[in-house]
Amino acid sequence: MLARRQRDPLQSLQRRNQELKQQVDDLLSESRLKGTLETSKRRDIYQRCIQLKQAIDENKNALQKLSKADEPAPVGSYDQKKEEEHNLLDKLTHQLQELAVSISRENVAETGALTEGEDDDSSAEEDEEEEEEDEEATSGEYIAVGDFTAQQVGDLTFKKGEILLIIEKNPDGWWMAKNTKGNKGLIPRTYLEPYNKEEDQESSEEGSEEDVEVGDETAEGAEVKQRTDSHWSAVRKAISEINTVDVLTTMGAIPAGFRPSTLFQLLEEGNQFRASYFLQPALTTSQLAFRDLMWDAKTGSIRSRPSRVSLILTLWSCKMIPLPGASIQVLSRHVRFCLFDGNKVLSNIHTVRATWQPKKPKTWTFSPQVTGILPCLLDGDCFIRSNSSSPDLGILFELGISYIRNSTGERGELSCGWVFLKLFDASGIPIPAKTYELFLNGGTPYEKGVEVDPSVSRRAHGSVFHQMMTVRRQPQLLVKLRSLNRRSRNMLSLLPETLIGSMCSVHLLIFYRQILGDVLLKDRMSMHSADLISNPVLATFPKLLEQPDIMDALRSSWAEKESALKRSDKRDKELLKAVFLLVYHDCALPLLHSALLPPFRWAEEETEAARWKVIADFLKQNRENEGALQALLSPAGLHEPFDISEQTYDFLGEIRKNAA
Repeated sequence: MLARRQRDPLQSLQRRNQELKQQVDDLLSESRLKGTLETSKRRDIYQRCIQLKQAIDENKNALQKLSKADEPAPVGSYDQKKEEEHNLLDKLTHQLQELAVSISRENVAETGALTEGEDDDSSAEEDEEEEEEDEEATSGEYIAVGDFTAQQVGDLTFKKGEILLIIEKNPDGWWMAKNTKGNKGLIPRTYLEPYNKEEDQESSEEGSEEDVEVGDETAEGAEVKQRTDSHWSAVRKAISEINTVDVLTTMGAIPAGFRPSTLFQLLEEGNQFRASYFLQPALTTSQLAFRDLMWDAKTGSIRSRPSRVSLILTLWSCKMIPLPGASIQVLSRHVRFCLFDGNKVLSNIHTVRATWQPKKPKTWTFSPQVTGILPCLLDGDCFIRSNSSSPDLGILFELGISYIRNSTGERGELSCGWVFLKLFDASGIPIPAKTYELFLNGGTPYEKGVEVDPSVSRRAHGSVFHQMMTVRRQPQLLVKLRSLNRRSRNMLSLLPETLIGSMCSVHLLIFYRQILGDVLLKDRMSMHSADLISNPVLATFPKLLEQPDIMDALRSSWAEKESALKRSDKRDKELLKAVFLLVYHDCALPLLHSALLPPFRWAEEETEAARWKVIADFLKQNRENEGALQALLSPAGLHEPFDISEQTYDFLGEIRKNAA
């Protein structure tokens, strides 16, 4: 805690704030050179961000406790000066947060670069490829149904409606063509349709019906019509929307391998693939007891539950992800992933948002570790637990973008590619914990042989050098599987046997599970009673998993409270639970029911900013008033009409009866 001088405490704190401002300014100046600094130096800058943030928090706490009575002499405009200092600290916090995100992104980008090399230079290295000149197999005229810009040497640029003479039809879908000016080059078959002079206008308007072929086979070879999975309707819905995607593909707005997002469609179907559902306890087959929530009388807490799969996954980067056209505005780049057996989703679908740089738009990066000043939505460190006995169990990754069409204002979610990583080999042995470079497939997880970007594979038949260049240009995802140390294993064993989530929120999930065990197993008057239980935390905590900014607020408030506890208090599990309950009631519970907080909407920047403004103001009031009571009773505070569901936990209605 910052030591305060005996005389002129506000003035002393002002001087300390100015020192912090100077340190932040110096750090920002130094960080502008981070592109030329070694990795160790950037890590040093990142650590100093964290240290300065802690010092700023200490000053905020000291500022909050100051009052006019502390001053040895009257101070003019005391409240105004105090507010100015608080605003300065908020500004410094914001600057550090932006710098920490930038540094984290740079570190991840360099890690990927060390693994793969720089992809931006690969196009130049392919200049040696010879153009094919064979005109013996003239195949007639075609009309372009969209604009195409040459992606590398040997391609032919053309505009929608242009007439092209096909010289050779290569089996890989890239044809040799000649335009009316006599220029030759390779063009993608998906942008063409036969030219009929008499029906020129009609064929231009109708577009190509052969752009995208939807296979009738799943990744495992089963016919689509034979599928009876409960979530198959969402997959069918995604496939049915391919006609809309065809329009964007024909316009050249998106690559041919993009599809409506399968995992997003599953999330929209209901709550059965959301983390809030999998956080609830599961019943045994007899439905007379809890299967994954048991009491340990020796420890006085819930019993640890080992799982067949329990590991940490780190998302590093995505490389060579094709870009959508200018007619589409990208609102979010992200990765959604879940446990999968080749046919069926076996867990919640977890989403991590990616960041990118305008200089390298085809590269997405993630934060390898989220600290107190970064949102959990950016957390690239994720835990994965599953007790499925399927021999084909693995992780299904789907890269996606949320977008809006500039011309119509239509919003949507597209898959930019997917990949399935099996977690066990043919002998049932877990795959090694290491870094994996995964090449993406186009289409949906239930299609075969679709490429994200056909331009990549068309030259794989060339020299060894060109084949190597082809591999480097393929869209890919870089992830790392990490085995657990004893501490991580003990923590994750307190969670449900099937769940995926962010590592930065694990301790909060454990608090919820421990409280769940206390209420359902230790304190319930009768194990045969199924009455509603009055407990606001159990009734509302799962909602935080669908509103990550409120989870961030709780995480921040808890970290601030925990840092003020004595070391002996931190070892007292019952005391920690009691303090957590107080923090939850002061922070998360009021925010969940605040009428001032706009409804959570995915990938809406204005809504996200408005929500965070309300949350930040609320947390500031809490610090000033040492709790939420004054804010709750204030006439300025607006809250939703009271609903009994805010207080009551219906465990029979929440449990996972059909848990697999």
